[in-house]
Amino acid sequence: MTVPGMFTGHDRPMIERTTSPDPVAAPDAYRTEILGWLGDDDPATVQAATASRLRAIVRAAGGHLRDRPEPAEWSVIECIGHLADSEVVASARMRWIVAEDEPQIIGYDQDRWVDGLGHRDDDPEQLIALFDALRTANLQLWRSVPPEARARFGVHNERGPESYELIWRLTAGHDRFHVAQAERALAAVRSVESVPTG
Repeated sequence: MTVPGMFTGHDRPMIERTTSPDPVAAPDAYRTEILGWLGDDDPATVQAATASRLRAIVRAAGGHLRDRPEPAEWSVIECIGHLADSEVVASARMRWIVAEDEPQIIGYDQDRWVDGLGHRDDDPEQLIALFDALRTANLQLWRSVPPEARARFGVHNERGPESYELIWRLTAGHDRFHVAQAERALAAVRSVESVPTG
């Protein structure tokens, strides 16, 4: 997915991002990219802050919540919908890995989910409430499992073996990636609005 612009949040250096590597065709590059958004920060701290960041973006978006910067790029609400979908999927994956031995992890098409589930028309508070409830449960799971359980892994059908700890770290980087995407989408649609005509 194309994600134009700059990311400057979380006391991290400004990083130019134009595309994310394909997670199927280039899984190692994808993991490196997403983990780069986390850096050396604590994944639990990053994840605990995401729901409040999403609520702030919704407040800032106002009437631009559903506006796409370009026809093939997600709006703010669609970025939030994707994060909710991702948390649903990650919740299941983490539990399978903790509870079962080397379970199969199934990939999904994020664009089809965003379109097929109609996120462009969703209520942002309902999406964030779903995300927040799952995230709270996932933070509790991380704190409650013994440290050795974090090395357990599942086998992703597109990317190969991924441990609970890797998924945990990827989730935090993924949060930052898509929060930044939502912020850029909002900035882009606002910049079009502010361009004088005539």
